[in-house]
Amino acid sequence: MAADVIKKGSLALSPRGELFSKDNIKARLNMRDFLDTLRASGVETGGPSVLTDKDNKKFADSLDRILTQNDQFRQL
Repeated sequence: MAADVIKKGSLALSPRGELFSKDNIKARLNMRDFLDTLRASGVETGGPSVLTDKDNKKFADSLDRILTQNDQFRQL
């Protein structure tokens, strides 16, 4: 979904506060597909760690930075 949002010229932020961009989304999608292939072949890859208070703070800080830097969002 983040890739679709980026294609339309918008910003995408992960639940952990990582900003997805044209520069990093392809690598993230490639890793997702690679891990999906591993899981399909029976390899247990685990999953994401539980969201922590630190993750929530990083998300909030990243969102605040995005909103502060982009005047177009202040008009909403």
